[in-house]
Amino acid sequence: MNIGDICTREVVSADRKSSLQEAATLMREHHVGTLLVSENSPEGPQAVGIVTDRDVVIEAIAHGLDATQTEVGQLAGGKLAVVPAHTTIEDAIATMRKRGVRRLLVSDDGKLRGVVSLDDLLAALARDMSNLAQAVRSGIEREAAVRTPPAARPIRTIRIPAHLIA
Repeated sequence: MNIGDICTREVVSADRKSSLQEAATLMREHHVGTLLVSENSPEGPQAVGIVTDRDVVIEAIAHGLDATQTEVGQLAGGKLAVVPAHTTIEDAIATMRKRGVRRLLVSDDGKLRGVVSLDDLLAALARDMSNLAQAVRSGIEREAAVRTPPAARPIRTIRIPAHLIA
């Protein structure tokens, strides 16, 4: 499984000149906590950053910025964390750790394919662990179905000394 298989493909974006209030409205309308910030160029819209609901609260509201006057592009600084769609989950986690981010843009031939979040990775790993647990259960069930059960043996009673009981 690679990142391109699990990324969220419907990415909500806002122009860098949009106000923080407009950005928050987009987040609410689309039920997302992340916006891709873009700007127009001769080649078309280009990604310039990401803004999260956390950024809005910690960087804007906590500093008393006017949400109607502050452009979302002011919070979308820094280099984007981007990985190719064929990146493994392990490598994506390593990139997140190295870059100190919770989301990665996923690219395919230089074009945005989606966004993968820490939540997406946790869900994928949880599915893998569940499938592994089911494989173990299936093996035990198969063995139980083909083997003759042993004759029942009496269960021996074993005492636990009182000084060992917490």
